[in-house]
Amino acid sequence: MFITGASSGLGAALARHYGALGAQLGLAGRRLQGLQDTAVGLDARLYLADVRDAAAMQAAAEAFLRDAGTPDIVIAAAGISVGTLTEAAEDAAVFRAVMDANVLGLVHTFQPFIGPMAAGGGVLCGISSVAGVRGLPGGSAYSASKAAATVYLESLRLELRSRDIAVVSVAPGYIDTPMTRVNPYAMPFRMAAATAAAKVAHCIARRHAYAVIPWQMAWVARMLKCLPIPVYDALFEKAPRKPRGLPT
Repeated sequence: MFITGASSGLGAALARHYGALGAQLGLAGRRLQGLQDTAVGLDARLYLADVRDAAAMQAAAEAFLRDAGTPDIVIAAAGISVGTLTEAAEDAAVFRAVMDANVLGLVHTFQPFIGPMAAGGGVLCGISSVAGVRGLPGGSAYSASKAAATVYLESLRLELRSRDIAVVSVAPGYIDTPMTRVNPYAMPFRMAAATAAAKVAHCIARRHAYAVIPWQMAWVARMLKCLPIPVYDALFEKAPRKPRGLPT
């Protein structure tokens, strides 16, 4: 298996979940110490790489293919979640960083593995978000990036269907990670990272095309999608907003 975003949060939890099952892991992330902490006791190779950097991801993938062989599962779990405002000129760079990580990061993660995996099949799993169902005030970059990620993964699924490579899109609700602990608002149905990892693994094992986790949030997502625009606007115009400022 090859997992991005493995230095913390859901990526680290996924590494521990599959590592406990005896999987041979390739773990990619931006923070070496975090990767080392995740890899304790696991059969893991570590790759210091930012998913926004296509060349770095290509090098990491080539190293993993050379050292461990073709993976059965590739999980793109890296991402950035931060508040943004279009009116703030300084947020232009933040918009780019979020889009690069959450959308192009999927492309950079999957592209090097598609050719080798085509010979024997496998699963590519991308982590989207319920935040991509409707646009959230103060979260325009994140909501837009996750909506784009969901549609990208759908396109990729169709492209690879005939090659026996399954593409699984998982849209979690709130997960208890450093990314969400800064949120100044209630987070219903928040899951522990280990719980979320087990649910993602369940979706991968069953090759679900698209799934929202947990099931309660799936109902919330369906309701949000069906709300008429005037109703949605009235309910969410003054919703609390995620803090701005690009995470380090």
